[in-house]
Amino acid sequence: MNKKFDFLIFIGRFQPFHSGHLKVVEKAMLQSEKVIMLIGSAHQPRSIRNPWLFLERDEMIRSCLSESESKRLISAPLMDVTYNDELWVKNVQSTINGLITAHFATPHKHPKVGLIGHSKDHTSYYLNLFPQWGSVAVEDYKNINATPIRNHLLSTETATDHSSKIRQLHSEDMIPLGVSNYLSQFVKTTQQETFNQLCAEFEFIKKYKSGWETAPYQPTFVTVDAVVIQSGHILLVERKARPGKGLFALPGGFLDGSEKLKDACIRELREETKLKVPLAVLYGSIKHNDVFDDPYRSMRGRTITHAFYIELKPNHELPKVKGGDDARRAFWLPLSDLNPEQMFEDHYFIIQKMIGGY
Repeated sequence: MNKKFDFLIFIGRFQPFHSGHLKVVEKAMLQSEKVIMLIGSAHQPRSIRNPWLFLERDEMIRSCLSESESKRLISAPLMDVTYNDELWVKNVQSTINGLITAHFATPHKHPKVGLIGHSKDHTSYYLNLFPQWGSVAVEDYKNINATPIRNHLLSTETATDHSSKIRQLHSEDMIPLGVSNYLSQFVKTTQQETFNQLCAEFEFIKKYKSGWETAPYQPTFVTVDAVVIQSGHILLVERKARPGKGLFALPGGFLDGSEKLKDACIRELREETKLKVPLAVLYGSIKHNDVFDDPYRSMRGRTITHAFYIELKPNHELPKVKGGDDARRAFWLPLSDLNPEQMFEDHYFIIQKMIGGY
């Protein structure tokens, strides 16, 4: 039977892949010869919002499909491009064009391509960004959302052990059997310590937020970050405490009630790195600043950061630094060695925007 589309595209984070996602894939399989799944938030460190890596989510998805369906599924990682929607769209277009070229073997025929999904909330705005493709709307299935699934799995209060929580999610038709089996194996094998660390991070964040439960409005936090560049290197710190323990970050922190943003940035920079540069030189080296306000940039709550770009004069010897305050260590890293999988929160994207990386 000829299908309406040659390729249907399904974009999502799938953290984790749940029964609602499966319904979309099943409908796509009925209408298209091949299904392309772009798995978002790829190339990021594990966090309570992104617990599973690209290959793990790909395995979850394929665990729910037959062998023949799996052969028709094409999956690819899709990296976020926070603060630049146009570049994200370009990346999606380029990825899809490459996959279609590799998997469409019919000569002298233009492939029929569509985008499939359902508009659940503001996060589904991407469905309107690709008018060159057809579209297939899918009704929401039981209003399933991945966030409460993650919260249920990571919370230490919802059940006595991980296995019983996973079984409960499957019995309530929140996750397919294949995902249930995959997650059960995940928390019992070599990833057990990884999952336990995520659970500990989840409880830390929950306790952190509990301090603001009696506030009349959801609080908005203001922070500052220093993007310090010298001779093709950037100054970073390694976090020594949760959240993001062990990840690399920009020197920065919370604004005190009695200081200006620029002063807070210089203070945090000196506290966390002990940077051996005179205060007047640091102030004089500030080239520009910007605001970064992605609603999901911090799991601690709504946090808006002001980043200051500080460009020090080139020198064959980088200034000495030493970790202090909230930093386990401070160090200079060549810009070419930046790895988004090692970076805390959205700091990789802040750096790219501030240095003109996109």
